[in-house]
Amino acid sequence: MIVQGSLKDHSTKGAGLWFPDVETSTHEGIVAVGGDLSPERLMLAYRSGIFPWYGPGQPILWWSPDPRAVIPLEAFQISRTLRKIINRNIFEIRINSDFSKVIKQCASRHEENYGPGWLTKDMIEAYIELHRLGHAHSIEAWSDGELAGGLYGVCIGGFFAGESMFYCKPNASKVALAALVKHLRARGFVLLDCQVITETTARMGAVEVRRKEYLEQLAAALDLNCTFYPIP
Repeated sequence: MIVQGSLKDHSTKGAGLWFPDVETSTHEGIVAVGGDLSPERLMLAYRSGIFPWYGPGQPILWWSPDPRAVIPLEAFQISRTLRKIINRNIFEIRINSDFSKVIKQCASRHEENYGPGWLTKDMIEAYIELHRLGHAHSIEAWSDGELAGGLYGVCIGGFFAGESMFYCKPNASKVALAALVKHLRARGFVLLDCQVITETTARMGAVEVRRKEYLEQLAAALDLNCTFYPIP
């Protein structure tokens, strides 16, 4: 597929680092094709309301869908059942205890259920590097010394982009998501992006907003000087 915003001839080094205006995207929301997964390009993508999403054998596809799914932090919904599970302290919540294992579990669980997905080897390596640089974080639910579920995402200013989550034990990923929301509220974050809405996130308060509104919320979030650490 070729779109107006092909990045194939542009390096991330120097002045060539760029993305087309998201308003030039295809109907599906593809903004550009090509480029690379360097930390510089990934961070520029998130600041621009864009994220990579592609499958094995495809070129890198950069997306900015309209509408966009977000989880309003103050409207996050915890069911009575989930609240009971949280209150029973079945899971120990850790942050960045094993980022690499979280993202690899997200990939393997997706492949087990649906076949090979967007978390290719290159994507995994790219986000592990973002984590090493302090831009990506994992929120984990542990049980009996084993990683039971979790999620990871990218953090800039008062903005957190949730990328993927998994569970090995029932409700572990939901408990991790609830812990993330609590943490983001405590740190003053204002925008939790979940990109596309799913049945699970919808039940927990995710809504779709028009891209224009999303970009306005993103700009306001990026202006904030929030830090993911220290943990309250």
